[in-house]
Amino acid sequence: MQLPPSLRQAIERELAACEPAKLRAASAHLTRSYHQALAGGVPHLSTPEQRADAEDVARRLGDLSAGVYDQAVMHVPIETARAAREEARRLNADCCVAIGGGSTIGLGKAIALESSLPILAIPTTYAGSEMTPIYGLTEAGIKKTGRDRRVLPKTVIYDPVLTLTLPARIAGPSGMNAIAHCVEGLYAPDGNPIISMFAAEGIRALARSLPTVVREPKNLEARSDALYGAWLAGVVLGSVSIGIHHKLCHTLGGTFNLPHAEVHTVILPHATAFNRAAAPEAMRIAAAALGAKDAAQGLYDLAIAVGAPIALKDIGMPADGLERAAELATQNPYANPRPVEYAGVLELLRNAYAGTRPSA
Repeated sequence: MQLPPSLRQAIERELAACEPAKLRAASAHLTRSYHQALAGGVPHLSTPEQRADAEDVARRLGDLSAGVYDQAVMHVPIETARAAREEARRLNADCCVAIGGGSTIGLGKAIALESSLPILAIPTTYAGSEMTPIYGLTEAGIKKTGRDRRVLPKTVIYDPVLTLTLPARIAGPSGMNAIAHCVEGLYAPDGNPIISMFAAEGIRALARSLPTVVREPKNLEARSDALYGAWLAGVVLGSVSIGIHHKLCHTLGGTFNLPHAEVHTVILPHATAFNRAAAPEAMRIAAAALGAKDAAQGLYDLAIAVGAPIALKDIGMPADGLERAAELATQNPYANPRPVEYAGVLELLRNAYAGTRPSA
């Protein structure tokens, strides 16, 4: 299905107008409205490492702030979620302010899932979670995800200045994580031409900005461009279903506690190669957006260009866990262009473990 040229051009003009600066201005207006409406306490969520950022935001809210809760961790363990929910109840919270990456925003979502508290998200990475109604919780070594409109942040503030302290070793994988949302959006069974345009534009924005973000950490234009790509990626992820790539990353992260963005980075080229023959049009669009001949190889090369890890063995995956991971990933698989079968998934994981470049 193709969009009429006139409609495509109109959408492209709208995308060009959605610069991060304009998004920030709109969000700032909404934030002032929140400030006037709040009556109870406002907890500020963060990881321990980003407590200082959360404290700065808390100071700006003054008496409305109920302090900082800095217990956010990767993959949102159910125990952490329960403790945060109890704290929100104790404070009689009106909303939560989540400043940080996917772990912090994910903790805010865990609170909202039970209480319907509105979330004000201030992302400092490129994960895109702030634009989705998707949540994830890990219990007994199994990460489960779901969709619920209650967890979609009501306000998002994008400010590239807040990403200046994001080190290159995190910035690169974080952006690759966002690209993964776009790639899977291109072959989602419930996708559409508009989502495909968002996905392609997201890949382009991140592919051109991430190498500069890594080489020139103070380059605000590149960081703005990366946030623009992350916004697009989040919109894509929140609009369509996800496939084998996200299923594998949820399995590896929840069961083996692998770092979230890094596991997305490593798996992405191999999941793309896995689906290559089953989704040729998606691969063509992704390759063109990357400026590469082959999508899987282009993603692998981009990961190297931004200094990101390319092998599961280098991010803590035990070799004797590959069979278990393949088994878990093929249980209740997500919708995917290619059938998700044990032998093929195990081969994918073995290639990702070794860090080999996908063949053409």
